[in-house]
Amino acid sequence: MTSPKQALAHPASSVEAAPGSQPGAARGADGRGTPPEGKGPWRSRLYRWDMKASPYVFIAPFFVIFGAFSLVPLLYTAWYSLHDVQLSSLDTQTWAGLDNYKNLLSSDFFWNALKNTFTIGLISTVPQLMAAIGLAHMLNYRLRGSTVWRVVMLTPYATSVAAATLVFTLLYSWDGGMVNWLLDFVGIDPINWRESDWGSQFAVSSIVIWRWTGYNALIYLAAMQAIPADLYESAAIDGANRWQQFLHVTVPQLRPTILFTVVVSTIGATQLFGEPLLFGGVSGSKGGSEHQYQTLGLYMYDQGWIIGNLGKASAIAWSMFLILLIIAAINLLVTRRLRKSQ
Repeated sequence: MTSPKQALAHPASSVEAAPGSQPGAARGADGRGTPPEGKGPWRSRLYRWDMKASPYVFIAPFFVIFGAFSLVPLLYTAWYSLHDVQLSSLDTQTWAGLDNYKNLLSSDFFWNALKNTFTIGLISTVPQLMAAIGLAHMLNYRLRGSTVWRVVMLTPYATSVAAATLVFTLLYSWDGGMVNWLLDFVGIDPINWRESDWGSQFAVSSIVIWRWTGYNALIYLAAMQAIPADLYESAAIDGANRWQQFLHVTVPQLRPTILFTVVVSTIGATQLFGEPLLFGGVSGSKGGSEHQYQTLGLYMYDQGWIIGNLGKASAIAWSMFLILLIIAAINLLVTRRLRKSQ
């Protein structure tokens, strides 16, 4: 113990604040320390400038890279979409106004690509997310080697698009493909997957489903593990079995996550490019001989790099961007509705 005289002889230091003082008062009002004293006014100004400018310096690289590689190309593409620009003569630009957009609205190929993008996105998104929820629900229970199963589910996502599409192209081959062999085994005539309308779209969708189901399952699994166990215990006390718990506890708690995966999958379907391009082989950029699975991404690539009409390709790119903005607006409205309902 220290006597009162000793306490008066040793006043409270900067570490041990005096009784009644606010925590952190010795370190300055902002909690980040005070400028060093006795170093001159320029040191004090430099210190204050460092405290104010450091956060902006730390985040500046992101905005510089985003502006150089995203914002500037986006604006330049918008400028190209208002001109008649050919790939063979980039220096020659003719003002076209909204003619490129008018040509798109009157083009049957554009509407065909938009329809194919919607159908392939629907065929690939709905089964994909349903299977992902089922897999996540099974992995949410205690299984032997659960970590191994999670890694296995993420393996298709880590596989390159070229390798996955090559394997599925061999599976859907007209002669000797395993899928047609199985169909013939059960008495169904073989299908020309590349040339048929629904067959080619189903084949492309199956590649997307295989690659992204495990990825979405892990997202759902992380959301399921955040659900309080008390809800399941209360449901079990009320007599609900596992299926009823899944419908009335798990699914309602997963609504924000389900909405997020739906939006992300829809954006990915709108930008679908690699799978149909590689699946079609020589006619991949056309989306098949009859454009039966040509998406908006393929249509933009065909107009810009095969035909060389960069003005029209830029208009297609901005049309896709407007579609994504509409999807984002719908997502915002649905999210607000869900928050109000809760």
